[in-house]
Amino acid sequence: MSLDLQYLKNKNVTFTFQLLPKNLTELQLLPEASLDSPYATAALAVAAMCYYGSDPSKVVDMLNYLKGPSSLSQHDIQFMRDRLKGKEFKTFSFFEGALPGNNYTPSEPYRITVSDNPNSWIVEDTSSSATGPVHYARLYIKSSGADSARPITMRYKPSTNQWFMTDHQLLADIRVPIAEDKWS
Repeated sequence: MSLDLQYLKNKNVTFTFQLLPKNLTELQLLPEASLDSPYATAALAVAAMCYYGSDPSKVVDMLNYLKGPSSLSQHDIQFMRDRLKGKEFKTFSFFEGALPGNNYTPSEPYRITVSDNPNSWIVEDTSSSATGPVHYARLYIKSSGADSARPITMRYKPSTNQWFMTDHQLLADIRVPIAEDKWS
C-alpha cells in the first residue's frame, strides 16, 4: 500500500489534553493513542515527557509505546535523564501559555500545536523490500523558550496504519524560567 502524503503539507494541528498522562494506561486511554496520525504521536510524546520529574520509568514506558516495534536504548534513557534532570520545565515549554516569565506553567487545558513543512515528508525507496517504500514524517513543535521549532520524526507502519516515533530533538536547552534566572 502506498501512502499519499501530498495533502499533508504546511499543516498545523493543535491537540488539547484535559490532563497529561501519568502512566502508560492513561496514555493509551487518550483518543490520540491510536497513533493513526504522526501529529498525534508527536503531541503524545511531549505530553508523556512532562511526567519525567515525577517518575522517569513511567515516561520510558510511555515513550516505548510511542516507539512501537523499537524501544528506547540505554543511550536514549541516559540522554533524557541528562537533559531533563532539574530541567523538567523544558517539556512544558511546548504547551500554550507556558513562558519563561511564568516558569513555563502552561494554560489548562493543555494545548500543543504540531506543524509540518514542505520538507517534512520523506519517502525512502526500498524497492528491494517486499514491504514497499518507507514513509517518515519530520514534524515540528515550537517551544516558547527557543527561537526555532524543534523536530520530531515518526515512521509509518503500513501493517497497522500507525505512526511511531523514531527520533526527536526536543530536549535541547531553552531560556531559563524566571525563577531560575539569577539576573531577573
